[in-house]
Amino acid sequence: MTSAGAPAYSFAKRRSVLAGLGASIALPMLPCPARAALLSTLDLFGPPAGPSITLAHAAASGALSAVADRTTFTAWRNPDELRAGLSSGTMSTVVMPVQAAANLYNRGFGIRLVNVMTNGLLYVISTDPAITGFDGLRGKRLVVPFRNDTPDLILRRLLDRHAMNAGSDLTVETTGTPIEAMQMLLAGRIDAALVPEPAASAAIVRGAVSGTDVRRVIDIQAAWGEITGLGAALPQAGLAVTDAFHQQNPEVVDALHQALEGVTAAVIADPPRAANDAASALNLPWPVIEAAIPFSNLVAIRAAEARPTIEAMLSTLSEADPEIIGGGLPDAGLYL
Repeated sequence: MTSAGAPAYSFAKRRSVLAGLGASIALPMLPCPARAALLSTLDLFGPPAGPSITLAHAAASGALSAVADRTTFTAWRNPDELRAGLSSGTMSTVVMPVQAAANLYNRGFGIRLVNVMTNGLLYVISTDPAITGFDGLRGKRLVVPFRNDTPDLILRRLLDRHAMNAGSDLTVETTGTPIEAMQMLLAGRIDAALVPEPAASAAIVRGAVSGTDVRRVIDIQAAWGEITGLGAALPQAGLAVTDAFHQQNPEVVDALHQALEGVTAAVIADPPRAANDAASALNLPWPVIEAAIPFSNLVAIRAAEARPTIEAMLSTLSEADPEIIGGGLPDAGLYL
């Protein structure tokens, strides 16, 4: 009951307040509007090698939807195509050899390293059962792709440390692509090939079909760890962005790296799905890519965090010729 002087509208007003309170409590239960992506389009580029499995899966699976409304991935075929794309500005977010990024940065090209996406994916493969290590390469013909680029430079340092000379102790030839090196091995034209994944797995799978026993005879990551003392970690390639991209999209780089951390974990956890997504992009059968994933040492480590391991690699690579990294170790500006 109310007193005679109470306003007649008090009950109605109280019901209105309670209704409003109930509505306010219920509001958080309503679905939130979707958050807009940071970019309309993100074009990713990468080598015909392991880290591109991560990029291709990211693009195909929609894992980068918070970064861009539309993501594409394109594989560059050789280092010359990579350099042309960077110089022309058509490639602004690209997985590339860390050594090449350091060289470009030291020479004044506007590029920054976001992360490391593989701790090494190079293997010497052979059909010769006598080859089980570097000593077994004496007197043999070995092919390596990309003259004067990362695989070739790494091989040179390892041969030096094993007191072997290309020319007098073994014959070293170069090819334009890892697939060409693999094909030469399967044709019996060479004794061994130094190739990245997934070319090593492709050779093993195709060899099995034709009755040829192709094996990984030298794990380059383990061999590298023996000369650096840092374990079997060779921070070979990572995602780099141009200064122009970074300056125009400063918030994108961190979001992209964080997304790639999750994508990398997904690739490792579910190789068949990742292989299916990457097969057409890398122009390889999905069983080959699936077989390559466990040997690709895929990671997503921020460049600044990986800097000590990167500097150990660059120092060892450039012992004989500092110009291969542009004259010396890059300063902190390289590492995002």
